[in-house]
Amino acid sequence: MGGSRTFVDTNVLGYMFDPRDPAKQAKAQSAVTGFLPAELVLSTQVLQEFYWTATRKLDPPLAPEAAAGVVADLSLNRVVVLTPPVILQAIARGVNDRISFWDALIVEAALSAGCDRLLTEDLQHGRTFDTLRVENPFSGARGS
Repeated sequence: MGGSRTFVDTNVLGYMFDPRDPAKQAKAQSAVTGFLPAELVLSTQVLQEFYWTATRKLDPPLAPEAAAGVVADLSLNRVVVLTPPVILQAIARGVNDRISFWDALIVEAALSAGCDRLLTEDLQHGRTFDTLRVENPFSGARGS
């Protein structure tokens, strides 16, 4: 994928395992497949949210053991640990850019890892935060 780093938000990972929307599932799987571990970046927040989503919101939900296995596999990629400085930067980002605190945590985790792309459906496609560009992999998918 060219050495750039891409941060993946929880919603993209969730759709990879959600059979209720085959178009989004296929787009999520395509968007995340093919990265080297150094190119794909997640955060501890994303891993936690994915486990919760996968075991409670998917229909059918993943079994806890299966979801834990996915989290273990995802953990082989670069994972940003949310530290107090990242949290404080996210607080400021949320206020200054008028985005939710949770989205600001994602943005700051991505920036702290040197990412230039953020795959999410939660922020405006094409919006930039410093050197980070938001990309919605579901543009054109049914239900997006």
